[in-house]
Amino acid sequence: MQPPLVYKLDLSELQGEGDFPCPCCGTIISPEDETEDVYVILDTKLNGDNLEELEIQCNKCSSKIRLVGFNLK
Repeated sequence: MQPPLVYKLDLSELQGEGDFPCPCCGTIISPEDETEDVYVILDTKLNGDNLEELEIQCNKCSSKIRLVGFNLK
């Protein structure tokens, strides 16, 4: 079995409300979805009290996505 692909996505470069397609399969991932039907949170990295990086996994294709760019002002 091939290991899942890992993508890096900078949230500061996104347009809109925060929804984005999985870079591999195109499934729409929404930060509003708390069901874990579409994706699961694998890891969080904090810098003090600030979220620095979030690693999620798409449930459809098993790709891992590292989300960065949370420090929007």
